Amino acid sequence: MPIHDQGYRRYGGTKARTGAGWIVIARAGIRTMVAKKAFLGLLLVSWFPFFVRAVQFYAASNLTTIPQASMLAPSADTFRQFLEQQRTFVFFVTVYVGAGLIANDRRANALQIYLSKPLTRAEYVFGKLAILMSFLALVTWLPAIVLLIVQIAFAGNFAFFKANVFLFPAITLFAFVEIVVASSTMLALSSLSKSSRYVAILYAGVIFFSSAVYNVLYAVTRSTALSWLSFSANLSQVGDLIFRQRLQYDTPWPVSLLMIVVLIVVSGVVLERRVRGIEVVA
Repeated sequence: MPIHDQGYRRYGGTKARTGAGWIVIARAGIRTMVAKKAFLGLLLVSWFPFFVRAVQFYAASNLTTIPQASMLAPSADTFRQFLEQQRTFVFFVTVYVGAGLIANDRRANALQIYLSKPLTRAEYVFGKLAILMSFLALVTWLPAIVLLIVQIAFAGNFAFFKANVFLFPAITLFAFVEIVVASSTMLALSSLSKSSRYVAILYAGVIFFSSAVYNVLYAVTRSTALSWLSFSANLSQVGDLIFRQRLQYDTPWPVSLLMIVVLIVVSGVVLERRVRGIEVVA
């Protein structure tokens, strides 16, 4: 019987990249959502405003003989209004995709499995964020940028783009702010419960309750100075600033921006405390 050498041998395989575990989580989550026909239908419906705006731009560029066509001419505010309209779809996509991202793992006690491997909490959270942020970008940033390209194509020149060259960074910045706020808030709420339905109700409560409180105070004081209490109003205020539009509320924009930053920081603190490999059950 031959005797094989059992001495030390240099490892001949490839070394796994560190810090790339989030990609696996994001890829798996995206594939899971894409496989759902109902969700694909929601994404398709979310692009309906894009097609309406595209028809508007076509009419403004090609039906110049009709006097009313000039009223359809795009402006910076047109793109601001478009992103405002997409906020409804941002809400539904956030609830559909994000409610169970961590809640389902908590219900199945999967956090122990995830974090028992060479996967850090930061990678786990970032992977989950990447899932939701990717789909939110599909209903905010992508259609707005494509709409800007469509306007250039229909006009046949870069006159509008040159006059509003700030639109590309404005769309990108505002979409990023909206996506980060929605994603971090939903993920933090998802880490608080094992029920995705409860998380969805909780998220809706945060959005609508904050707006209801502001509306009641506005009805009493007849002043918009307390708009910083509203989740949506803060985004609108910052959005108007980014798109160089007249501010809708009397609240100073730094206050609205501060409230957005505070919400993101609080969400991060909640995630840091709730996403752990081992849970002690009393």
